Amino acid sequence: MKEFDYIIIGGGCAGLSLAYELEVHEKLKDKTLAIIEPRQQYKKDKTWSFWKVVPHNFDDCVKKNWKNFTINIPGKTNHLECKDYPYQSIDSGLFYEKINYKLKENKNISFFKDIAEINTKNSFIFNSVPEIKKNHLNLWQHFCGVEIETKNNFFDEEIFNLMDFDCEQRESVHFFYTLPYSKNKALIETTWLSRMNDNSQKDYDNQIKEYIEKHLKIKNYEITYKEEGAIPLFYPLYEKEENKINIGTAGGMTRLSTGYTFLNIQEHSKYIRENIENISNSLKFEINKKYQFLDDIFLRVLNENPEMMPDIFFKMFKSSPKTVIKFLSNKSNFLEDLSIIFKMPKWTFVKALFR
Repeated sequence: MKEFDYIIIGGGCAGLSLAYELEVHEKLKDKTLAIIEPRQQYKKDKTWSFWKVVPHNFDDCVKKNWKNFTINIPGKTNHLECKDYPYQSIDSGLFYEKINYKLKENKNISFFKDIAEINTKNSFIFNSVPEIKKNHLNLWQHFCGVEIETKNNFFDEEIFNLMDFDCEQRESVHFFYTLPYSKNKALIETTWLSRMNDNSQKDYDNQIKEYIEKHLKIKNYEITYKEEGAIPLFYPLYEKEENKINIGTAGGMTRLSTGYTFLNIQEHSKYIRENIENISNSLKFEINKKYQFLDDIFLRVLNENPEMMPDIFFKMFKSSPKTVIKFLSNKSNFLEDLSIIFKMPKWTFVKALFR
């Protein structure tokens, strides 16, 4: 069986981002790469959104930028700005098309459906497939979204709704999320932060239908696209192995308090590319430990006091959206961290710290 210098297990966001980073910086001119991906074809299946706090390779895959957003709790709405760090939404279909077009130019890059098709003995492996041990206590961010097209103009396309908590909570944390791409097109998503033990939370279609028709009061619309998924709000199992690095969610690139992963993947890919000649001896790339520590406390509060979370998110953003965005994007300094911490209900978080 054929051998390769590098193997990427999983040709999704993390795997393809790394392959693209290596290819465009000519790190594969004299090296061979195998990408293991079982899917038959690439098509749009995800929407990745984030605040642009650092440059990335995929501005031409951005479907829309926003500089204004809202957060809702029953009876109250925060109108906020993010002009310094615009919120971006990437179309996975455009992302896949761009990367695959580029990778096909290099004959040193091959795709396989199964790793059993190649010899892995002398390869360095980048694994993006997380190993998750089932545990009914684990928290997840699970969601379903639909893109709709309305008959009449309805949306303000310059403002997106980050979180609308004016909905049934069912002893968990539940909100709706709306990204208006134009005056009559938008992605509307129902999102839960929970242990996924309550099957009624997974009745996504009815939740979305009720929100669109009863809350937004849109009657004439067509669903043009649907996606759903679940993001682990815990770190997957990790065992250090020689000549192997985990990337993406498998490599701890998901920010546990938010589920944001895309930009962390891009920064990790850049780090690997910069150290590829000595990758076996490079230091582990990870989200700053201060964020891991703070996220752990935050998730304890969420788990024990889900009813408090809508008010916590609402108040957190109210004073300085820029500071909160930097904090949630791993770019805040010590004083900014303190300003976020001081907005939290202190006794609740102190109890969570020592639990």
